[in-house]
Amino acid sequence: MPATLDRVARALGDSTRLEILGALRGDEQTVGAIAEGFAMTRPAISQHLRVLLDAELVAVRAEGTRNYYRSTPDGLAGLRAWLETFWDDALDRLAGEAAKEEADKGAPT
Repeated sequence: MPATLDRVARALGDSTRLEILGALRGDEQTVGAIAEGFAMTRPAISQHLRVLLDAELVAVRAEGTRNYYRSTPDGLAGLRAWLETFWDDALDRLAGEAAKEEADKGAPT
């Protein structure tokens, strides 16, 4: 598994980070605004945001003394592509089975 994909999978493996990522889907927010939705401290939220930043699932924009975080859907592209390989494999197997069944229908009995 590529390093980036591994970081994404590890980042998404924590329910708090999933919730934070979901909270950032609509609009960018400060750490304080994010922390309001959780029963944890701002430093704890900041640690989770660092993991999400390292996985390129969120981006940060500084404005004065505040940092604004937003989700970056492109950060999920690698994971999505990897997951789609499972779908592609399943479709290939299905097509193979359909071809085999069609060939069996045409075979003399």
